[in-house]
Amino acid sequence: MNKIIASLACCLAAMSSFGQSSSHDLHFDKLATRWDEAIPLGNGLLGALIWQKEDHLRFSLDRADLWDMRPMKGLHRKEFSYQWVIDQVHKKDYAPVQQYLDEPYDKEAAPSKIPGGALEFNTKQWGAVQSVHLTLANALCEVVWANGVRLKTFVDANKPLGWFRFENVDTSLAPRLVAPKYQGAVTNAGDPVGGDDLSRLGYQQGTIVQTGNSITYHQAGWNGFTYDINVRWKKVNATTIEGVWSISSQYPKEPVKVKADKVTATTANTSFQQQLLSHSQWWSRFWSKSAIHVPDTLLEKQWYLEQYKFGAAARKDAPPISLQAVWTADNGRIAPWKGDYHHDLNTQLSYWPSYSANHLEEAMGYLNHLDQNRTNYERYTKMYFNAKGLAVPGVTTLDGTEMGGWIQYSLSPTVSSWLAQHYYLQWRYSMDAAFLKEKAYPWLKSVATFLENITIINAGGQRQLKISSSPEINDNSLQAWFPQNTNYDLALMKFTFSKAAELATVLKLHNEAAHWKKILAEFGDFAVTENQELMFAPTMAYNQSHRHFSHMMAIHPLGLIQWEDGPKAQAIINHSIHLTDSIGPDYWCGYSYSWMANLKARAKDGEGAAKDLQTFARAFCSINSFHLNGDQTKSGLSKFQYRPFTLEGNFAFAAGLQEMLLQSYAGFIAVMPAIPASWNNVAFENLRAEGAFLLSAQKDGGQVAEVKIVAEKGGHTRLKLPFKTYFAASNKGFVIKNTGDGFLDLTAKPGAVLLLKNGYE
Repeated sequence: MNKIIASLACCLAAMSSFGQSSSHDLHFDKLATRWDEAIPLGNGLLGALIWQKEDHLRFSLDRADLWDMRPMKGLHRKEFSYQWVIDQVHKKDYAPVQQYLDEPYDKEAAPSKIPGGALEFNTKQWGAVQSVHLTLANALCEVVWANGVRLKTFVDANKPLGWFRFENVDTSLAPRLVAPKYQGAVTNAGDPVGGDDLSRLGYQQGTIVQTGNSITYHQAGWNGFTYDINVRWKKVNATTIEGVWSISSQYPKEPVKVKADKVTATTANTSFQQQLLSHSQWWSRFWSKSAIHVPDTLLEKQWYLEQYKFGAAARKDAPPISLQAVWTADNGRIAPWKGDYHHDLNTQLSYWPSYSANHLEEAMGYLNHLDQNRTNYERYTKMYFNAKGLAVPGVTTLDGTEMGGWIQYSLSPTVSSWLAQHYYLQWRYSMDAAFLKEKAYPWLKSVATFLENITIINAGGQRQLKISSSPEINDNSLQAWFPQNTNYDLALMKFTFSKAAELATVLKLHNEAAHWKKILAEFGDFAVTENQELMFAPTMAYNQSHRHFSHMMAIHPLGLIQWEDGPKAQAIINHSIHLTDSIGPDYWCGYSYSWMANLKARAKDGEGAAKDLQTFARAFCSINSFHLNGDQTKSGLSKFQYRPFTLEGNFAFAAGLQEMLLQSYAGFIAVMPAIPASWNNVAFENLRAEGAFLLSAQKDGGQVAEVKIVAEKGGHTRLKLPFKTYFAASNKGFVIKNTGDGFLDLTAKPGAVLLLKNGYE
């Protein structure tokens, strides 16, 4: 045992020395008394929230694939047709569209993500909580009570298990397994934001059976779906008990999975401390992937908390991050917006930070999910659009089935284009040739084929959609449809054909590349005002405060309008951002501030980016760092003051800070391109650039002191010199050419390492 503890101590020391430190941890002097302020634990598949409910310690338990998958009632009717919608728009008879395709999402409780259950421990006799500590280094939560009882708990990073250990406790202590309330009076219905009561799902209440020190809850859901929760515990010594819990799910017609009680039974000959060691080693590897050091302690801590949540919510072999990931609401209701997969923004923003933070493996969970559901997407493409190629619904269930909602985004024809960017980025940051050939290009080709099939050439000789929209602009009204391409749809279509051509060229598919370039050339320019401000559409300027910056997609994330393109592009970027800022944030959500920080970083406005990130961290997050959408300070930062929890704002925050520290989208690497002038001492380790280059850099006393570049796959890149003079302190495998224009051309062998230092001229 001493050897295990010593190994664990060394593991934690290594993590802290790399960049993640105890200053980033969550520390409280009491447990949260509501679920969305709880301590979050997770491993991509299972999640737990640790909090206090009345006199009980509560573990809210969740599993990512717990879903009610019934078809959305009333959606799949004969009018479920893109052409029918187009006809209704042209007839200006839009009420039937709202009734048939929008309203079911609001009226029906399912399909929906569903919660798992909870464990409770009676702590009434223990006195007040003295401390609550989440150690980010190894994802361990510890709670201490006044009478000396200590809880240690974690969700195993490697296995579908959660662990708990109580020390200094009466060993007669036993957990209570609490089922969600699937039966009872319905007091909340038709409220997708606040959440319908779980009883609307119509389930019979499940069974809870105890056998010795093991309790199993079995719940039947819709159409043969079932899930089980098991908790098992044992006495370790006179004052200590240890326990383990798991959740298993089973869908009909799928291979039989190991049930939760069998999973926990496999731990009989192991201990909490042994499993904590292997769990901590996973987190050590995770934290070794990248680190940052900035002089703003609020932003630095928030970044580490976002990385922690990403590590807790993302795995390559688990379902991707949904609106709440593995932390479904534990309030007797269905999660906000049904806890579903919103592809009009939410899933995309959630994976923004994965690339430059060097977490490509975890990011693959997103793309694996899309690939697994491809057949279902193709069914939808044929059924709704009656077209070849690939479209993805904007709002989906676990298996990718459409759920309806405001169809301007829930059934948008360009959803799969935004998803295509993630395939493109995974390739650009990894340079994985097999991924390019087998996954990235096939996706982009299928999306391009679809868009070619559903667009038309207008009277002016340009290619366009028959009707176009910009997510949530003019809500779900008739006026939300435009007869010309919106800048949102236009940017996504241009991106698709541009990158399809690029990837086809790399694969030497020259005829296909030429075809995509021809289609790309048929699209017009982006709509801008006389003041060079991006518009929603040619007939509608940006004229209202709105949470979704759909009109600026071409700037970020798509990078079609780049600062590096010169004065004209810079004017469009600056004026568009200024207009959006000047109209104000009345109807922004937290993610709007995170997104704006990314936009300002692309505009090289470090002060503006930092300010928006500070606003997000200070005003739009719960005490546990969860993004709560509305302005929690109620200080005029948004007229939204509600608190539905979703994750995309958190992860877009992390991406924004990374964008300030490193950029590589424009064909070269820029080190610290958008940091405030007052940030004199800044550093980062192992941030990833396009081309599969890993960068580390240090700025001391206001000057960049050194830059280290590791060429994972070899190849060519350009580095914008962050200092006037330099010397190569170490060079293993790089060929350096100074082009005399402030850039270095770098050609590297796989695994090459270059350390450049400031000459301080």
